[in-house]
Amino acid sequence: MSENTSDDPSLLVIAVDTNPSQIVIRKNPDALTKIINSISAFGNAHLMQKPQNKLAVVACHHHESKFLYPSAEKPQEFRQIDGQYEFFTFVEKSIKNNLSELIKNAPNISNNSESLLAGCLAMILCYILRIKKSQPTGSNLNTRILVVTGSEDSAHQYMTYMNVFFTAQKERVAIDICALDNTLVLLQQGCDITGGHYLKVPQLDGLLQYLLWIFLPDPSIRSKLALPPPVKVDYRAACFCHRELIDIGFVCSVCLSIFCKFSPICTTCSTVFKVPLPIKPKKKKLKT
Repeated sequence: MSENTSDDPSLLVIAVDTNPSQIVIRKNPDALTKIINSISAFGNAHLMQKPQNKLAVVACHHHESKFLYPSAEKPQEFRQIDGQYEFFTFVEKSIKNNLSELIKNAPNISNNSESLLAGCLAMILCYILRIKKSQPTGSNLNTRILVVTGSEDSAHQYMTYMNVFFTAQKERVAIDICALDNTLVLLQQGCDITGGHYLKVPQLDGLLQYLLWIFLPDPSIRSKLALPPPVKVDYRAACFCHRELIDIGFVCSVCLSIFCKFSPICTTCSTVFKVPLPIKPKKKKLKT
């Protein structure tokens, strides 16, 4: 991450969790509107810093992840708001209209469902790598991801999370996390691995202020600012059998799968382990 400089243009990709199962949205129906308004203003502030800066916004729902901006569909014509820069109006309206279409076409769910955050991050990484390859030779583009979510940790997505984190570390993509409700242990690990920043927002009404204060500066200049100290990261792994975080477990010597209890056969790669049989002590012969 140290090779990135503040003089280079920056690509910011915002992954916003729009799953209606989030407690923060179920308790307050207007919460999603506040989140989207804050993200739109924050994204425009990022574009306003440098004319070469790039922005992308991805919505992570319970059934799919979709780009809200830029959109693969034909751009719609919007009426400019008086006193607002035309391009900023286009970004804001594109995010809101595409999110509205995503929610309308989403299937109904009876039970609470997990957000597909790990898959969303993998899709964003593919997008970032494609943008970086399209850059002219010799140019540098700072890249980072901001995740805004109120969901809980999902141990079922542990392997995908780890693959995303270490790929982002290799490609020098910082992952920032803005937690709205819960403490996210797995995403804290991703921040620490990639050099990003983790923040749990105390109150939703101040979301925009926290976004501008903590996440607007590039990671290369954050060390010069007075930011909250980094949180202590819990590096416990999730077992592959029950998807729970464990302190001590058993690791497959072939595929490195983790289990909370010993199993003679690895359920991931079907490797059979030789179980040493207990040796019975020999009975001493009685002297006659």
